[in-house]
Amino acid sequence: MAQSSNPDVETDIVTLTRFILQSQTEKEKETQVTGDFTLLLNSLQFAFKFIAHNIRRATLVNLLGLSGSANSTGDDQKKLDVIGDDIFINAMKASGKVKVLVSEEQEDLIVFSGNGRYAVVCDPIDGSSNLDAGVSVGTIFGVYRLPEDSSGSIKDVLRPGKELVAAGYTMYGASANLLLSTGNGLNGFTLDNALGEFILTHPNLKIPEYRAIYSVNEGNSMYWSDQAKAYFESLKFPESGKPYSARYIGSMVADVHRTILYGGIFAYPADKKSKKGKLRLLYEGFPMAYIIEQAGGHAINDYGERILDLVPTEIHERSGVWLGSSGEIEKAKKFLCA
Repeated sequence: MAQSSNPDVETDIVTLTRFILQSQTEKEKETQVTGDFTLLLNSLQFAFKFIAHNIRRATLVNLLGLSGSANSTGDDQKKLDVIGDDIFINAMKASGKVKVLVSEEQEDLIVFSGNGRYAVVCDPIDGSSNLDAGVSVGTIFGVYRLPEDSSGSIKDVLRPGKELVAAGYTMYGASANLLLSTGNGLNGFTLDNALGEFILTHPNLKIPEYRAIYSVNEGNSMYWSDQAKAYFESLKFPESGKPYSARYIGSMVADVHRTILYGGIFAYPADKKSKKGKLRLLYEGFPMAYIIEQAGGHAINDYGERILDLVPTEIHERSGVWLGSSGEIEKAKKFLCA
């Protein structure tokens, strides 16, 4: 990268659009990196920027609080949930490249007219219960390439996560951070509000193999399986060495973001209260598992099965989720499969 004559100002920056175009040129054999995909990425960028704009001004224009309804999975909807969902639907429709859209906020999938060749799955605003407290929330998304003979149906998304061609999330906090993978590693971008562009700030992210940090809602521990209880007890009361540090925010995007940067393990196991798990497989579990693996980590369910190998039977299917540093997941797997 060329350096500016002023050492304090970098003038040859890599924007997300430039990054994707360069990837397209360098990896023409990768079918997921096409002109159509670049246009879809631009529409996704617009949705992230629009949502970030609304979150920044939410308190000023009374966008916090409940909207008075519940979404398809029974969660109370915040006003920003509804706005974020509308933004995503309109952006994907306007792109002309999306045929099928699945959103946490919609009971059924949406099929657009036109010749779109992609299916997008998303949680428009994950962690919205924390919005009133100013805690970081985010958008989680995954992209499937449609079969050539598809006219748009539920079969296009009831597929294993390993068939995703792209996935990532945008975290809205002190800054808007986008983590994206198109199957060739994981890269991080930060929104420059002055330029209105996502700038490459964390190239080729790799999660540490081991780190003594765990992230889980211990308020649910009385409902956990004996295997899960035994695992977390082993972290807090080790036979030798120091106990693990606990770090839990309660917003999946924020917890996973920290886990990718620092290492450790994030878990949301199924329990007696949520027998199938709390997190939705298609638009939470799959995208997060995809990017964790692209960063060198592992992601499994409560039975030690690779999450990306699972095949959902309905669009809002839930699953227990364990993801993070490869070494830490392997330790957990020994307890879960005991």
